[in-house]
Amino acid sequence: MNIQTICRPLFSGKVAPREGTLPWGRHGEYDGLMYVYDQYDQTIVDERVAQFRDQTARFLTGQISDEAFLPLRLQNGLYVQRLAPMLRIAVPYGLMNSTQLRKLADISRDYDKGYAHISTRQNVQLNWPQLEEVPDILEELASVQMHAIQTSGNCIRNTTTDQFAGVAPDELDDPRPYCEIIRQWSTLHPEFAFLPRKFKIAVCGSRQDRAAIHNHDIGLDLVTDAENNLGLKVLVGGGLGRTPAIGAVIREWLHPTHLLTYLEAILRVYNQHGRRDNKYKARIKILVKAMGVPAFREAVEQEWRSLKNGPTTLTQQAIDHARSFFRAPDYAILDSEDARQDIQSRCMADPIFAQWFQSNTQAHRMPGYRIVTLSLKATGYAPGDITAEQMELVAELADRYAYGEIRSTHQQNLVLADVRMSLLYELWQELQPAGLATANIGFLTDMICCPGGDYCSLANAKSIPVAEAIQSRFDSLDYLYDLGPIELNISGCMNACGHHHIGHIGILGVDKKGQEFYQVSLGGSQSKDASLGKILGPSFKQEDMPDIIDTILCTYLSLRKAEESFLETYRRVGINPFKERVYAQNY
Repeated sequence: MNIQTICRPLFSGKVAPREGTLPWGRHGEYDGLMYVYDQYDQTIVDERVAQFRDQTARFLTGQISDEAFLPLRLQNGLYVQRLAPMLRIAVPYGLMNSTQLRKLADISRDYDKGYAHISTRQNVQLNWPQLEEVPDILEELASVQMHAIQTSGNCIRNTTTDQFAGVAPDELDDPRPYCEIIRQWSTLHPEFAFLPRKFKIAVCGSRQDRAAIHNHDIGLDLVTDAENNLGLKVLVGGGLGRTPAIGAVIREWLHPTHLLTYLEAILRVYNQHGRRDNKYKARIKILVKAMGVPAFREAVEQEWRSLKNGPTTLTQQAIDHARSFFRAPDYAILDSEDARQDIQSRCMADPIFAQWFQSNTQAHRMPGYRIVTLSLKATGYAPGDITAEQMELVAELADRYAYGEIRSTHQQNLVLADVRMSLLYELWQELQPAGLATANIGFLTDMICCPGGDYCSLANAKSIPVAEAIQSRFDSLDYLYDLGPIELNISGCMNACGHHHIGHIGILGVDKKGQEFYQVSLGGSQSKDASLGKILGPSFKQEDMPDIIDTILCTYLSLRKAEESFLETYRRVGINPFKERVYAQNY
């Protein structure tokens, strides 16, 4: 888990044998799609389970105080929520295999209420576990190489990336090996276990940003220089919450061998100078703003000079070793023209399938394959929730159609990344009865939504009822397609777990004298042209929200030019036309 002490060969370039770690899949077929624990990883995870089991037992018998137990439970992903504990399970860079998803289904049924929630950091959350049973859950997770370590607390959280990593046609390089290197380096790193505040890193390897790197404490963008050499552009100081900020570029190009030394320099500067007296001013974005980007950059560069050729400097062999865990599956050699003609005939024969194909599948780098996104945004269901039965079905479909691999996304959906085009119709037919074939990916009802006041003790207002009301009001797919791509994000409080700041339309729950109201912002973007939304004006009652959204959409339709998107129209005309119509028609 911590390659500084456990997997030192990764740094030295001497790749040691990994006894007992051949990644054999559950059907006995070679599975080179993801990182597989070695004996050291498994030992550490098992020991952490035993430690927390003892700590929990002592807490329940009064031998450990609430105050002392707080950091212990946070280190294992356990929160105290409004009605029950919440356990956040780590899904490194959103990658799971079918065995792991089946285990999550079993756990949700045996220890929870039969469902789980996909978070915006690609993790999985359980909302109803019993405290005394959490060690049992962690033991179950460890049996399939999963855990909840560092999914909470003031440490480096789960590193996230593009859900299409390794298969996207616009990809410069696969970001997953870099994510894995960061994961191993940061897990249980003693120097960065108690930072001023939580710390989030995202990596983008494609021309289109699907990882929201501008809105993270550190964003890493794989780029090429004038000689076409691959490197990393480094952004620091992005984030949402009470003081949203777009990350600033502090280095235009960094050689990949210096990835960890440069990250360590950033973390050292933050650890030394970040505020600890006020948690609302403790994020690195506050430090960057207070110091100024040039001064912060110089502080990092100065720290880096003593680190850049140190023991955490990567060799090319080390990077290649990390790449070896993400080998492409054994793709069939397919005729892309035959596949295209077959899909075209299917779409002509079945318009409903055609809608799903257009919205829920994306181009793949291999001829004859498509990337499939499974929507967890069916009308009437909490966005991002998935039942145990659905998890079991997705695991089965992954084995049959996608080499046993499943990916969770920043948008709270799931992905099967390697599906033959000739099998898409068959797959779609199996998804429909399970409620996993809603053809809305990228459209209004494919919204990001935090659990809100129904679960979270920090929330000012409920999020899920607002999401359901909007889903019900705008359930016509023809209307959604006419609107074009629109990202709608909902948060129940200023912590912004629903990323409302960077939604084309953002909704924030606020408290007004004990009553729940909702503030609307427009113009946010999580892409490489990142922007923060602007607040429309005074907040609205919950029951008014569908009407407010309707007025915003009608305003857009009346103002747009040709095939202009919502964001393009907003950026052209500004917020005033929307503000005038919303408040004229609703107040």
